[in-house]
Amino acid sequence: MGAFTTDVIEAAAREREVTLTTLGRKSGKPNGVTIWIATDGQRIFIRSGQGLGRHWPQNMLARGQGELQLGELRVSVKPQHVTDPALARGVSQLYRDKYGSYVKPSKATEPLTPGEEATFELILAESEAGPA
Repeated sequence: MGAFTTDVIEAAAREREVTLTTLGRKSGKPNGVTIWIATDGQRIFIRSGQGLGRHWPQNMLARGQGELQLGELRVSVKPQHVTDPALARGVSQLYRDKYGSYVKPSKATEPLTPGEEATFELILAESEAGPA
């Protein structure tokens, strides 16, 4: 596993919505969902604003893989569930900066929001990304 290319990081910063395809944890069938994405310029993050109960986070945790489509780029990814509360809150701030003030990071004295609990750093699963 290597680092994401500059093109992929730039696409993650630019694209407002991306498609994440996971394999069903029971069916094994591909399932695509349109989600938001954020980057700190080096790493890529996704999260489920409705928490871990949604199908795609459960599929990512069960199968350990997915495919991300960012505009014309497709990248195979592996999820790393963010369990550090400070990092989860930091990702919420990245989302707020990109998508607006209705994304509300929790305070250090508060429990994590459902979205913060369902935050994943994406790890490159292939050595290259290519056109769709």
